[in-house]
Amino acid sequence: MHLDERAQTRRVASQSRVALTIDTESHPPKVLLLRGNAELDEVEGIPDEYMQMNGTYEMTPEQRVEWEKNVKALYDRMVRIVVKPTWAKLIDFETTLPTSIAELMQQKAAEAAR
Repeated sequence: MHLDERAQTRRVASQSRVALTIDTESHPPKVLLLRGNAELDEVEGIPDEYMQMNGTYEMTPEQRVEWEKNVKALYDRMVRIVVKPTWAKLIDFETTLPTSIAELMQQKAAEAAR
């Protein structure tokens, strides 16, 4: 598959500014907000990062071998999206909060102090 064959990659190729949110499933959540510029990198075969990222799923060694074989048979090439951040914010709900929540808490504290 080439870069221009998929609508998603065409959009990123034509508009390189992106925003990402990465969060945890645990409580309290930790949220990483990123804004930046994306570059597309077409890779023959499967990028190492893809194989490593999917190594977190619980599989037996035999299942993992079978999964890797199937993935390698399915894709001739992939597109790696590289994001170079221009802005980042970490919200951990312990030391940092979303701006709207922090502002609301300040407003409620001011109202209570009156």
